[in-house]
Amino acid sequence: MVSRPLTGSVNRYYTGNHLPLRPLSLIKLPIGSIRPSGWLLKYLQLQRDGLTGQLGSISAWLDKHNNAWYSGNGQGDHGWEEVPYWLKGYGDLGYILRDTAIISETRRWLDKVFESQTADGYFGPRVVENEHQDNKGQTPDLWPNMLMLWCMQSFYDYTHDPRVIPFMTRYFKWELTVPDNQLLKLYWENSRGGDNLYSIYWLYDLTGEKWLLELAAKIHRNTANWALTDNLPNWHNVNIAQCFREPATYFMQSGDSAGLAATYRDFFLVRSLYGQVPGGMFGADENARKGYSDPRQAVETCGMVEQMASDEILTGITGDPLWADNCEDVAFNTYPAAVMPDFRGLRYLTAPNMVVSDSTNHSPGIQNEGPFLMMNPFSSRCCQHNHSQGWPYYAEHLWMATPDDGVAAVLYSSSTMSVRVGAGKGGASGGGMVSLRETTEYPFDGAVRIEVEGAGARREEAMRHAGIGFPLYLRVPGWAAGATVSVNGEAQAVNAAGDDYIRIERTWRAGDVVELMLPMKVSVQTWDKNKNSVSVNYGPLTFSLKIAESYHLVDSRQAAMWDSKWQAGADPSKWPAYEIFPASLWNYGLVLDGRPAGDQFEVIRRPMPASGYPFSEDSVPLLIRAKGKVIPEWMVDKYGLCGVLPQSPVKESTPVREIELIPMGAARLRISAFPVVE
Repeated sequence: MVSRPLTGSVNRYYTGNHLPLRPLSLIKLPIGSIRPSGWLLKYLQLQRDGLTGQLGSISAWLDKHNNAWYSGNGQGDHGWEEVPYWLKGYGDLGYILRDTAIISETRRWLDKVFESQTADGYFGPRVVENEHQDNKGQTPDLWPNMLMLWCMQSFYDYTHDPRVIPFMTRYFKWELTVPDNQLLKLYWENSRGGDNLYSIYWLYDLTGEKWLLELAAKIHRNTANWALTDNLPNWHNVNIAQCFREPATYFMQSGDSAGLAATYRDFFLVRSLYGQVPGGMFGADENARKGYSDPRQAVETCGMVEQMASDEILTGITGDPLWADNCEDVAFNTYPAAVMPDFRGLRYLTAPNMVVSDSTNHSPGIQNEGPFLMMNPFSSRCCQHNHSQGWPYYAEHLWMATPDDGVAAVLYSSSTMSVRVGAGKGGASGGGMVSLRETTEYPFDGAVRIEVEGAGARREEAMRHAGIGFPLYLRVPGWAAGATVSVNGEAQAVNAAGDDYIRIERTWRAGDVVELMLPMKVSVQTWDKNKNSVSVNYGPLTFSLKIAESYHLVDSRQAAMWDSKWQAGADPSKWPAYEIFPASLWNYGLVLDGRPAGDQFEVIRRPMPASGYPFSEDSVPLLIRAKGKVIPEWMVDKYGLCGVLPQSPVKESTPVREIELIPMGAARLRISAFPVVE
């Protein structure tokens, strides 16, 4: 058992941090190394066939005509964050699925971005905030370019296109010439400079150019200070989810542990104030506001996918399983309910307690004025495009390389992965390629089976005889204390406390089988800072009341947000919008009697759905039966929202009833934080 992967050596096959940067604990594998299967593959296919894959033909922001990102010279009447927001997930989706149509379309966009680079190194549109006093209209908004750099990094990772490195080098040299008093002065770029910083380190690790560290220091000092004590530079939900990691990112260069500690402090500060709710996120339906911390407060879909990306990056920087735990919490419990099961619509805001998903203005119960709760393919132009990164980035981090020439299973999902590891025979550098096939129904089951295979017929034969020695790390989530593992049927002596790793180092041969069992059991979590409400968990899944959902079709042309626009030739009838209303009672409190949770709840297992998609009311493979009472006084409030939680315990004389709970991610209407009835 180890608390973190060992960092005393340098991986010989995969690019980690170049000195003097602090070593990465886990190293992202090249795109294409991991091939998802099971429900995650189904989700990616739905995303391809749904909004992500088709957005280029329906969103006016992605219309190539007069698009400043597609003109080749940065000129056009539209061209801000929308294209790179969409492209960074769209391209990665194509690389993972090896979809030639998506890859070709991604290349068409990026060819135009390459073409747009000017002699001074700048590229893309020049969006200028002329009215901003500090900027004085001299420097373009760099926020969209930060996104496009991530698109370039993925493109290089998959293709090794020789244009990428000089392209980014010229741009960063241009950034170095921008005076401090003009750099990152606009709101979004100032908050999100950490994304720029991450790209600088990516290039430095490939080139070792020392001046890039000078630029990194410059970007850091001109970025909003996310290392404040007991406060944040701003409380915008998406900014929090992606920017809180900036101090930890710069820690790789500074070596100052205060920066790393600041990222942890930000994470726990937000959750102590506004995140006393299940699902891994926090209440900030635009901005987190004092007095608005009930589980009916929502978060943007943008915030969910940015939190997942931050968790994945911080897992690599720190090796701390905490971040993978939180990534799974968001991915399994919060994010799936933000999109339609067919991935052809999404909503701007989703909350842990949400009993209506309509087009009504719910302000000031939620901060924004407008139809922000309905399912709509045009639910605000940021989430409409930025949702694309969520599952592709997740799939790319299922497995990660370790500094000691091994590999780690970080996020469990059925997949096949090819990786160069170890010091066995047959490789040019003393290592070799192996394939690992993971089979699991996680998070609906805690059994994980990993089979060792050779990478190709010749390697398979060599692996059967000589084998390859390398360490295999298995992450043990925080909820899975007591996890067990066997190799080829022989139980291994481990003492897993949770939030640690099982490290198995041996000579592996083709046909070897590792079986990990993560013990899933029912638990009840009390949110004592939120009216003593409770949530019900089973392993990594949180469960919500099963509320019958009534879908009302809405004309998506009429429902489209003011900042979301159709392309002229798009067919809105193929992209419906929906309001969702409850068709059964939702105002239940849980009846708890003090016995162990496993004795109070009945877990019902079903086969995985034939469709492969487990995140809808009708397809969930797990149910929990519980006891509850209706609380008549707990009603929809004057803002049309689920009423604020009553203080638990609640005295109530209504009869005890059997109720069903389903995984929170499958409940598009849901009560996930329950009052407790005496």
